[in-house]
Amino acid sequence: MTEAASDGLRVNIGCGAQPTPGWRNFDNSFSLTLSKHPRLAALLARLRLLNSGQIAFIAFCRQNKIEYADATRNVPLPTGSVDVIYSAYMLEHLDRVDADRFLKEALRILKVGGILRLAVPDISVAIDEYRTGKVDADEFMDKSEIGFTRPRSFAERLRMLLVGTRGHHWAYDGKSLSRLLLKNGFSEPVVLPAGETTVVNPGSLPLRDGEGWGVYVEAKKPAPSR
Repeated sequence: MTEAASDGLRVNIGCGAQPTPGWRNFDNSFSLTLSKHPRLAALLARLRLLNSGQIAFIAFCRQNKIEYADATRNVPLPTGSVDVIYSAYMLEHLDRVDADRFLKEALRILKVGGILRLAVPDISVAIDEYRTGKVDADEFMDKSEIGFTRPRSFAERLRMLLVGTRGHHWAYDGKSLSRLLLKNGFSEPVVLPAGETTVVNPGSLPLRDGEGWGVYVEAKKPAPSR
């Protein structure tokens, strides 16, 4: 599929350790913030308040150009300046209020006709695996990342205060995600197979990220109604 959006400013929001080459890449990880403050990062590591994954991501951020943005509040880009937004496996970590806030901010920075591409875990895949016996209840909970372990030690409580919870706050399928996009002002949502996109010249955009368990939905920013 090849329609809408020409080459221009393209951004990856919530890129984590997978920034898209040639794009502006944003994340709001505490590790990204610590990458700018090496002494504080070293102190927290000595106090064992950072796990090995966080320490590795701090090093990764220092070697790659990733910009900070809390996308539920403000992406530091002008209104109507972006041609394409890509956000993969981030939306499910937001509660319903913050999901709406993120989508409104995405709509703000997009040009008219600009495309938002979202990839999230498909809850229907997880349910089918459970119903057909491929996974048991414990495996379903682990893969869905909807369980929560209460912090017990001081270090665990402090880590949660600094980092927050990292599990999933909501689950989607293609139909519910399309409905959420329409609710927040987007138009023409389409559920796409892995590997397909409406983005012209997608280049290094990872179109198959999460293939087999993810769902991919794209939508446009409509022209203002008269």
